[in-house]
Amino acid sequence: MEDPSSNKVTVKNPADICVIVGYFVMVIGVGIWSMFRSNRGTVGGYFLAGRTMTWGPVGASLFASNIGSGHFVGLAGTAAASGIAVGGFEWIALFIVLLLGWLFVPVYLTAEVITMPQYLQKRFGGTRISLYLSVISLFLYIFTKISVDMFAGAVFIQQALGWNIYVAVISLLCITALYTVTGGLAALMYTDTVQTFVIIAGAFILAGYSFNEVGGYSALLDKYSSASPSNVSSLDPLSYSIPPSCYTPRQDAFNLLRDPVTGDLPWPGVLFGISIVGSWYWCTDQVIVQRCLAARSLTHVKAGCIMCGYLKVLPMFLMVFPGMISRVLYPDEVGCVVPEVCKEVCGTAVGCSNIAYPKLVVTIMPNGLRGLMLAVMLAALMSSLASIFNSSSTLFTMDIWTRIRPQASERELIVVGRVWVLCIVAISICWIPVVQAAQSGQLFDYIQSISSYLAPPIASVFLLAVFIKRINETGAFWGLMGGLLMGLCRMLPEFWFGSGSCIFPSNCPFLICGIHYLYFAIILFFCTSVLVLVVSYCTPPSEDKHLHRLVFSLRHSKEERKDLDWEQQEKGRRAQKEAEDRMRRNNNSEVAEEEEKSGICGLLGRLCGGSSSSSEVLEQDTPGEAEKLPDISEEPVWKHTVDANALVMMAVAVFMWGYYA
Repeated sequence: MEDPSSNKVTVKNPADICVIVGYFVMVIGVGIWSMFRSNRGTVGGYFLAGRTMTWGPVGASLFASNIGSGHFVGLAGTAAASGIAVGGFEWIALFIVLLLGWLFVPVYLTAEVITMPQYLQKRFGGTRISLYLSVISLFLYIFTKISVDMFAGAVFIQQALGWNIYVAVISLLCITALYTVTGGLAALMYTDTVQTFVIIAGAFILAGYSFNEVGGYSALLDKYSSASPSNVSSLDPLSYSIPPSCYTPRQDAFNLLRDPVTGDLPWPGVLFGISIVGSWYWCTDQVIVQRCLAARSLTHVKAGCIMCGYLKVLPMFLMVFPGMISRVLYPDEVGCVVPEVCKEVCGTAVGCSNIAYPKLVVTIMPNGLRGLMLAVMLAALMSSLASIFNSSSTLFTMDIWTRIRPQASERELIVVGRVWVLCIVAISICWIPVVQAAQSGQLFDYIQSISSYLAPPIASVFLLAVFIKRINETGAFWGLMGGLLMGLCRMLPEFWFGSGSCIFPSNCPFLICGIHYLYFAIILFFCTSVLVLVVSYCTPPSEDKHLHRLVFSLRHSKEERKDLDWEQQEKGRRAQKEAEDRMRRNNNSEVAEEEEKSGICGLLGRLCGGSSSSSEVLEQDTPGEAEKLPDISEEPVWKHTVDANALVMMAVAVFMWGYYA
């Protein structure tokens, strides 16, 4: 609860309120425009925006989906506590998005899939691998992405507005769910494009004010090393003591690559561990890949990836450095170390570095611009949540519901997808108390450590599946199970003992929790890969007739592919044919009913995606189009253009890494 006597700046003036209201009107207006502009009456139209998106919306949506409020709060908070090394998580992505556009997406396009579990099912056959990936992905969405973004948004709202956290977050979730449910992926990608500009513009303005306040970049270099809190004495010396390392800024704060043993983010882990977790996130995660699959051609995919890569250069300067500036300007609050003092400042005893970015916003920004920055945070929160809602809806609908109801019609699938979004909202609201209770020190470390325990096996299986034909279903399944067991053996004890803090270290045995989570990600990836290869080579291989256009080496194959589960798929096609026949028989009566609808009913039908007549659905999803081989050809001029831009972006990335290493 907010202390009435607090001198906290709150956003209550007319200028800020007008900016916030104007932002919401703009975003909802764009969502409604895209809702009426796009076709959402088919699965392809709702979940993949009809595969019509150009490189601009693709790149902007990739960036906006990735940059949530967790980035603003988490990156700035970790930077305030330990320096710029956390920016390595952002700059590794410059290389990995190129792997996505040049190596992975061509295979996904030729495989003609909507979800990542669908790809594994086509590649290996059977249902157990795709079902496992669907379940583990939904688990990661709910308990890492949604919870982290909600916590970060709650931290900002509490600092800036003094609102009740439950009211604020529930309102945001409901608004986000509204335009996610009504608009489908097209609405998300158009609103993401608008919000990307809002996010970048607001962050640039705050960075400018921050550097001006601290005296410039050179002043930051000089002042950060002395940004220690004035109160460093424990209130109860008999129960605990505070070592200087807990409140003194690190000597290597401005180094990206740090000591492999004593560094908080050791350089081998930064280069290889982050690359492994990043490969899972950027190349196999539904939220990211779904945006690429919505592009109108492979060239647009590549150009979108390059645009996203250039945008990923910015967080270091727009979030990491401002977080460090916040510690320089407010060392007693952002850098507090005494648990009782921290509890008063930010409500958590383990430290207040997470308030670094919100603290800058509410103290140095003038009226109007403060409202803009709140709009930026709301944009980041809503964009990220909306992307997760849409992608988890796709996963549940296409990979779980179709197993329960294999004869489900298109309209049923779309309705179920929207209902699942509402379920995700309900689960998220119920999770708010857990997120509040788990306000551990470093928000960014929390999500990266969980990903390091669960994601490397998935990254290993996808990498091997795309590039090595010899990998089979048995090897992939037991690799995933073995990797999951290893990851849980590390993750569960860490939850049981707690991650601890600088003052009160965890009691978890060193043999289990002593290895840095980025090193553990490397070990887990290696062990999973070995297990997949050994089991695959000890069991019969899949024939090439089952692999055409499913692996990188056969992506241009024109031969007919006989899917491993062709009998099951044939049964599903027959069921779909029967459903289409029923829709044709009822077509005339449905059209007549739609013509008789009142204006309000027609609008409600439009919101539910049901206004497209059955004939529209059938015309746009005809069997003849499904039989046509996917086209991943590129015009030579544009192909060479995007390739050259990729080389330039890699050169920029290498320079930045070398300069700050």
